[in-house]
Amino acid sequence: MTDQAHPSPRHPRPVTILLRAEGLAVLILALVAYWQLGGNWWLFLLLILAPDLAALGYLGGPRLGAAIYNAVHNYALPLALGLICYFAAPHLLPFVAIWAAHIGGDRMLGYGLKYPDSFGQTHLGPIGKARLEG
Repeated sequence: MTDQAHPSPRHPRPVTILLRAEGLAVLILALVAYWQLGGNWWLFLLLILAPDLAALGYLGGPRLGAAIYNAVHNYALPLALGLICYFAAPHLLPFVAIWAAHIGGDRMLGYGLKYPDSFGQTHLGPIGKARLEG
């Protein structure tokens, strides 16, 4: 069954496939950028999941949690920070690449931006328990 507010098809729709492919492209680009910037791969492994700390916002409820999580898991902030770092602090660019790689990897795997009513409902479809219940 498909809920109009949160569509959850059993098979990915063409748009979902495109969004996942876009995530893969961002992941690859971020990995190449990190490599070209001479980033330390141990640091990469240590920090790749750091953006998921934004999920702690859910301790303040689903609406606040979704807002904080979505602020950290969209491309706008790392792009803006990357532009600033390029001119003002290029030594910080590897951190931006890690952040972008995280977001791209999430999108590729189907973890999208969250709806404010449930952690399991994303713009790419349900995840976790919400997917199993769907």
